[in-house]
Amino acid sequence: MFNWLLVFVPITIAIEHFYPHQHLLVFLTAAVAILPLAGWMSRATEHLAEQTGEGIGGLLNATFGNAAELIIAFAALRAGLHDVVKASIAGSIIGNILLVLGASMLAGGLRHSQQTYNAAGTRSQATLLTLSAIALVLPAAYSIAVGRGIAQGTPGLSTGLTHDVVLLSVSIAVVLLVVYGLFLVFSLITHASLFAGSTAHAEAADAPPPWPMQKSLLILAASTAAIAWVSEILVGAIEPTAHEFGLSSVFVGVFVVAILGNAAEHASAITAAMKNHMDLSLAIAIGSSVQVALFVAPVLVLASLWVGPAPMDLVFPGGLVAAVLLSVLITGQVAGDGRSDWLRGVLLLSVYLIFGLAFFFVPGH
Repeated sequence: MFNWLLVFVPITIAIEHFYPHQHLLVFLTAAVAILPLAGWMSRATEHLAEQTGEGIGGLLNATFGNAAELIIAFAALRAGLHDVVKASIAGSIIGNILLVLGASMLAGGLRHSQQTYNAAGTRSQATLLTLSAIALVLPAAYSIAVGRGIAQGTPGLSTGLTHDVVLLSVSIAVVLLVVYGLFLVFSLITHASLFAGSTAHAEAADAPPPWPMQKSLLILAASTAAIAWVSEILVGAIEPTAHEFGLSSVFVGVFVVAILGNAAEHASAITAAMKNHMDLSLAIAIGSSVQVALFVAPVLVLASLWVGPAPMDLVFPGGLVAAVLLSVLITGQVAGDGRSDWLRGVLLLSVYLIFGLAFFFVPGH
């Protein structure tokens, strides 16, 4: 449907190359270029899910979708932009479980009065989100408790943090990576039935045959690579554009970068929900947040030991920690009983809007 918009991919690359200072124009063309690429990623994910099951299909979508964000974050690490990296991590977690899941429940609920999904698998992922929230709270709490926060950092460390805080962050990162590995074993091997999906799709008999797995993986990989390229151009133009409008870097990282950087997951999850594939939709929305919290964030912490001017810690600003905690709390309440409707989607979207308003009024600098 939006394939003609693919013309904006070369247009974006050309503008970024020949007119790099036209930040607003680069931003607009890159944002449009991501839409058709996200659509192709969504189609490839659906065809994969037909053959592998909705749990694995959602995991593949989350993995390929987060690859772009991981690439962008590495670029930010090299530049020492730790605040932007942290804001994008928190924004991705919040955006996926509030914006993406909320929009999916709303879109699916408007087409189907009530939808069901496997509650046991969803509760397992919600528990992992709670673990990730704890992992964000403790480094900040430790830093405050020992009086070694950012404002009281040890001289000589460009990040203003002590060796103890960095060591604690690295240790927590290793624990999170181990837990994520064990979760993959749990969800794909020992308890795969919990994530297989519970919705019977009556339309499957009339649907066209799925693509061969090789074709689906090839299109998924190609669309991911293209999204990573365009997203890096997009992120490079976002901050200058946002500063022109007086927006804070936290608002840009948490909302603008997270929304556009995860456009692929947005399209895939909403499309799946409208087709009554709620297990796939939740696997994408919640699964992507789990992967960001338990895989992407720890990998970035460990990579910062070798990449960039200084190590990155897990001491997130208090506002971001509170937003993640509250997001995890309401998501567990809304999605824990195995059914969804449009009102629950509205509730999640309302919380996201409230967060957006709160961060919007943070003064820019």
